[in-house]
Amino acid sequence: MNVAHIITRLIVGGAQENTLLTVEDQHRDYGDRVSLITGPPLGPEGSLLERAQAGGFDIRVVPALRRSIHPLRDPAALRALTAELRDFRPDLVHTHSSKAGILGRAAAARLGLPAVHTIHGAAFHYGQHPLVYRAYVAAERWAVRHTAHFISVSDDMTSEYVRAGVAAQERFTTVYSGFDVEPYLHPAKTGAQVRAELGIGLDRFVVGKVARLFHLKGHEFVLAAAQQIVAAEPRTLFLFIGDGVLRSHYEQQIRDLGLSQHFRFTGLVPPQRIPELLQATDLVVHTSQWEGLARVLPQGLIAGKPVISYDVGGAREVVISGETGRLLPRDAVEPLAEAVIELAANPALRRQMGENGRARFTDQFRPQTMTRRIRAVYQQVLDRRMERG
Repeated sequence: MNVAHIITRLIVGGAQENTLLTVEDQHRDYGDRVSLITGPPLGPEGSLLERAQAGGFDIRVVPALRRSIHPLRDPAALRALTAELRDFRPDLVHTHSSKAGILGRAAAARLGLPAVHTIHGAAFHYGQHPLVYRAYVAAERWAVRHTAHFISVSDDMTSEYVRAGVAAQERFTTVYSGFDVEPYLHPAKTGAQVRAELGIGLDRFVVGKVARLFHLKGHEFVLAAAQQIVAAEPRTLFLFIGDGVLRSHYEQQIRDLGLSQHFRFTGLVPPQRIPELLQATDLVVHTSQWEGLARVLPQGLIAGKPVISYDVGGAREVVISGETGRLLPRDAVEPLAEAVIELAANPALRRQMGENGRARFTDQFRPQTMTRRIRAVYQQVLDRRMERG
């Protein structure tokens, strides 16, 4: 099978790690001829490009392919993508992320190639300006004409697209975003070792949050709940894992609240460091205002940690209140504080929720499961194409 994957940029992020794992598995485990076409990994989030270049498969960087909309660069990117696909000659094109999804499917259509598009997170979503929201809906409705099938990382993403009138339910297949679960099951370092490295005492109650320090990621809600949590449990330390443009803003807010001794920022860390850092936590919170299905939710659960999450995207598909954690309304501050305080006081409940999550979701989120299901979608698309002649 010859497959070209197109993604806007290879920064350190869930969609990018998902795409790279798929390409690596196809190349290594199935012997597929694969190409990964991407724009430059610009931004403060780090890069996966070096890892991709060491993978032994074809990789191509299109300089004009950027995240932001640009009236001059975007047509150049479309021409470049078309040229790369013409040169590689895939059986099928698999697009990822909003910009690459639109341009990649347009390039595939120019060459008469079938395209599969993965919805890692809806292009149109909560928090967008209404005009931007409608523009992305219109773009997806246009691109559906050039989409043989959609893959969603959660059932919720399918529902979003169906509600928006992009395509009918039968055009979608849910494939959960896989990752290497072994480091979460068998971490290289214990929580005590990681805490020692970070200078965090074993007596601290550590609440972890893994996300870019960026808009819509919801760190402000943790800050809003922090005083109430610390008043009830003075041992609490909030561990913010990740970096981004809002770091200095949050650090100033924390100083203003007088809570500097209760927060720690790791800065940007490589993905392979996440399993170790999660071992240093007692529970994981995820307060994003918009997601597809955040990878940290199953990661936290497979690491054996309970998860408190806002009910956004596909969170309810893994965070089951009372069983694997607590699911809260988006933007809720008081319920967030109450949930953290409850679990801080109940280590047995935390342990049981973590064990439940690990048992339920380990196999479901293995990358081998993801790649097998994605290739099944490819085969269905190619079989239908052959039947039509």
